[in-house]
Amino acid sequence: MSTPRFLTLPPGVRSRYLETAVGTFAALEALPVSGVPERWPALLVPGLTGSKEDFIAVLQTLAQSGRQVVAVDMRGQFETSGPDDPLAYTCAALGNDIDTLAHVIGHGGPVHLVGHSFGGLVTREAVIDGRTRFASFTLMSSGPSSIIGPRERAGRIMMKELPEFGLESIWHTRIEPEALAAGVPDEIIAFLRKRLFANSQTGMFAMTGEVLSAPDRSEELTQVEVPTLVLYGEHDDGWPPKTQSEMARRLHADCVVVPGSAHSPAVEAPETTAAALTRFWNAAEARPQG
Repeated sequence: MSTPRFLTLPPGVRSRYLETAVGTFAALEALPVSGVPERWPALLVPGLTGSKEDFIAVLQTLAQSGRQVVAVDMRGQFETSGPDDPLAYTCAALGNDIDTLAHVIGHGGPVHLVGHSFGGLVTREAVIDGRTRFASFTLMSSGPSSIIGPRERAGRIMMKELPEFGLESIWHTRIEPEALAAGVPDEIIAFLRKRLFANSQTGMFAMTGEVLSAPDRSEELTQVEVPTLVLYGEHDDGWPPKTQSEMARRLHADCVVVPGSAHSPAVEAPETTAAALTRFWNAAEARPQG
């Protein structure tokens, strides 16, 4: 779970809806406070129980480097509606959504792509199988295949409880207790509740199944030859840091370990995370384009 530290949108950031051939997607869009975007745009994709608000703390800083930066709710997440068809929530189907969104945001040109946690598995599908020319790809606190460790156990509990007890079970047994134990402010807890219950229950169940069974597509990703960054917190409790480091080696990717951060670097260390992304994006844009 990613917990935004604040919900007020900074100057230059606005809420909007993106119309695409595959549906309408809720988004937060950041633009430079002064001037016009001169660099290639970026698309940020949240994790399983997250939303576009997980990126609020980095949006303005990222945009100030001279680019449009867009964070979205995936299909069935928070303010983006989704169908009751489980097949709409496979990594392949969601990856097609992201590919379509990137094509719209970039107007057919290059786009920097970032996927957080489960969003990393989804965006990987877009990079491997999509039509968009991605300027770069960042796996943020994500892994090469299905999640392991404590979050795997939490996911399997969700798979058992969701059909019988619904989203209430996730709130009362996991999200609310974790938030209270962490001293999260009341207004953020209220947002977390609102966000959870706005999710598609079908989507939550299907996406949990996906994160628990995702195959390793690292070898296929290396064939795409897109500049890749693996970024994670030094205390990540999702995919172990060692697993992500090894994935970076296999992908011949840049690797950034964010000090003091766990599974949500954009929330826990926004300035460090934004600086790392900006450096990586600028370097990717400076490479000769084929």
